[in-house]
Amino acid sequence: MGASDSKLVFKKGIFRLSEERHIPADDTYWTSFWELPETSEDVFSLFAPADVRRTRDNALENLETLILAVTSRLFVLRHHPSFPDPEIAPDSHALNCIRVLTRILPFLYEKESLQAWEENFFWARRRKRTRTSLIANEVLFDESQEVQPRPPEEFEDAKPLAEELIDTLIDLLFFSDLTVPRQPHGSPKVSYSIWQSGVGCATSIPTTKEHESNRCEILRLLLTLTSQSMYMSPSVLPLKGARALTHICTCPDKQVVLSVLCSLLNTTLKYNPATWRVPYNTLVFKDPKQILVTYTLQFLLVVLLYPVPEEPGVLTPKNFYRHFAGRLHRPQDFQFIVDGMTRILHQPLQANASYIPGAQNSVRFAPETIMLFWELTQCNKRFRSFMIDTERAHDFVIFVLFYALEYKGDASKQGVVRMCAFLLQTLSAEKNFGINLNKMFEAQETLPPAIRITGFRGTYADFLIQSIYNLITKSQGKLTVIYPALLAVINNISAYLEGLSGSTCTRLIQLYNSMSSPSFLMANDTNHNLLRSLLESINAIVEHQYKKNPHFIYAIIRNRKRFEALRSFTLESGQEEIERRNRKKKEAAASNDPLETNSTRSSLESLRSPTTSITQVPTLHDVPEDGAFAVGDDDDSDNEQRPTPSPSSHSENPSRASSVEPHADGSGVPRQLRGMSEKARGKMPAGPRFSRQNSTTSLGGYSISGQSQTGAFEPTAEWIDSWLPELPLHTILTLINQLTALLPRQSIATDSPTPAVLQRIQEIQLVGVDASPVRVHMFEWSPMALGWYESLLWGFVFASEMQVARGTVGIWNTTNIKLFHVQQTAAQGPSLTSPRGAVDAVGSNIVSRIGAINLRGAAGSAVPPGGAQAPRRIG
Repeated sequence: MGASDSKLVFKKGIFRLSEERHIPADDTYWTSFWELPETSEDVFSLFAPADVRRTRDNALENLETLILAVTSRLFVLRHHPSFPDPEIAPDSHALNCIRVLTRILPFLYEKESLQAWEENFFWARRRKRTRTSLIANEVLFDESQEVQPRPPEEFEDAKPLAEELIDTLIDLLFFSDLTVPRQPHGSPKVSYSIWQSGVGCATSIPTTKEHESNRCEILRLLLTLTSQSMYMSPSVLPLKGARALTHICTCPDKQVVLSVLCSLLNTTLKYNPATWRVPYNTLVFKDPKQILVTYTLQFLLVVLLYPVPEEPGVLTPKNFYRHFAGRLHRPQDFQFIVDGMTRILHQPLQANASYIPGAQNSVRFAPETIMLFWELTQCNKRFRSFMIDTERAHDFVIFVLFYALEYKGDASKQGVVRMCAFLLQTLSAEKNFGINLNKMFEAQETLPPAIRITGFRGTYADFLIQSIYNLITKSQGKLTVIYPALLAVINNISAYLEGLSGSTCTRLIQLYNSMSSPSFLMANDTNHNLLRSLLESINAIVEHQYKKNPHFIYAIIRNRKRFEALRSFTLESGQEEIERRNRKKKEAAASNDPLETNSTRSSLESLRSPTTSITQVPTLHDVPEDGAFAVGDDDDSDNEQRPTPSPSSHSENPSRASSVEPHADGSGVPRQLRGMSEKARGKMPAGPRFSRQNSTTSLGGYSISGQSQTGAFEPTAEWIDSWLPELPLHTILTLINQLTALLPRQSIATDSPTPAVLQRIQEIQLVGVDASPVRVHMFEWSPMALGWYESLLWGFVFASEMQVARGTVGIWNTTNIKLFHVQQTAAQGPSLTSPRGAVDAVGSNIVSRIGAINLRGAAGSAVPPGGAQAPRRIG
């Protein structure tokens, strides 16, 4: 369809869909949809969103016939003995059928009133013409033949249309001379050959650019079929699910599942982004390999993540893709997986350290790869053990911290930061992970500036804790929703920490000082849970690794005044302290008060507080508040976020919403539970729980919103009495009482301890401090958590499609997506990624005029030239 005249003919045919009611199913008109288009761009530019919607709303029966026509043609071609044959059964016909379906389906999914119709049309059992009858009638569409009398039609029972379509597409992914090499004569057309070497396969099959392009088209339609998820709210999706995904993931054919799983996994992980050495490759070239990897990685994640909905009284079938991913066990497979993910994740670190402008854009798959890594650590216990026992987990800790710190200030990438925090929590639940963190970290100077810690010397544990401290204190309150997860990481590893550096000890004490301040504790009704979690971490270090951490013990002694003051905390003293601090800040507004909330005073200064007599009971009036960070500080009220909306409500401020999250303020993300020992977990009542199949995480949670959901929080004395006596201060106060009595006062009067003091601390035997059972704070999956997680994934898919389909209209562009918010972006001028020369301008003008033509003169709803509907970039 090279000439514009031909395009106009096709465009007129598209308008006929909505203008003429009840077009006969045997009309030769339908053949134009698979015979005329030459490329995917032809279908997407000429079959505009306005055309699809107009037909859907005014002539739904024609859309039904079109879907039946293209699917029937696709099924006939799949079973044709000569397919693909350019004369008898051309592959271009199959590809055009696939493209038309890809174009239509999102506009059916977006209309809520069509749900019952869609369920009946796609998923009801049906009767269809037999293959013999279909082939006999094919001649009616060939104008070179004389019209023959129609043979009697024969019908047979058939599975639902959507099931047959999905099964056909899966077969076409492994079809001879379409997506895999031509099979010998007499061999089955569908071979289920794994595309690339790696997991489950030692050798790669030969392939061509045409094969890879065809795989992209088929995977694109499979993603479109499963994208019904985008048109449900985060609270509904995990409970209702998507029928297409349920059918794919519960496929009982082991060979099919393993062939698809290994092909997707190996193709993704064999991709080497460093093949192009020029840093501008993604700006200048449209790499077909990268496009294929985009779809393989996304479809792999879609099937791995999917939780099959549970139905009361019915045994929930397995997600076999997740099941078999959890059954991988060969060390060489794990090594292949780790090497492939490392290759992708390491590229941005190298690019970030480069001085060449534009080099940081060399890889787009980092967030998705982090998601894949998290999935494998959750569903495969052997893989998790492999990562930890071989200490490859150390590399991934650095990767994850890099992306969390790199994206912490980007509102559109907060979902990625949260995922990083939850991944760290998943790893930290393993005992050996905490033990192995005591290895010295020698390569800090090779890291990009974004993650480098000035003057760092210490272990991986030191680096992890200090990085968590930086995430909390330098995020300006944007990451409050993941504070529980970050503190849970520290809590999980604290019982195994040895030889903490002085800087790390200082950071932990700074966190305590900030979290024990009245303004933080009284900001909402849940902040005291964060303080409790941190106190449990401090206790675990003291109880389990007292002799190995003299620097930390000394830091506690130096800060004893704050620990003693917490025990005597009351509502009145807290309010007085807040008022006193507010007055002081107003008086010192002109001067740079080092105790301001946004103060950046050094860690050493934060520990310099006047010592008091051991027998004196300090009050909060005597203890200065530390200003390392602020969450809910009273003087930050002007910049506070609004109350957390309920999980089912939409954000009231879409402009702040990320494309990958149902709510910008963090509602809908996983919640955490205070850690419990194995014995205590065993005693928990067996209440109703929402479990994820093959998940290794425990369940439970508590709210961590930065503000009560009803608005302003009003603390009461009864509320304080409900949690203050339960704070685990016994171990710390016992330590302080004994050591201050045994250590000379002058020896603990300096900021830095002497070697003699450290040795003396190690020699002291604590009395009355017993090691409590190690508590593990597990990650929890809930319907709300899964809704957030799937919105994050589908946000990646949506944003990537906007990149892959640059220059054309994306699959889901302009549709009414409910799973996440889509922000309109302004039109951009010429750039390196979108050059505009004379030829470009003429070509774009022709395409836009033809694509926007409307024979009826009505205004269409297509995207205006130069503008686009796109999410904020999520990396």
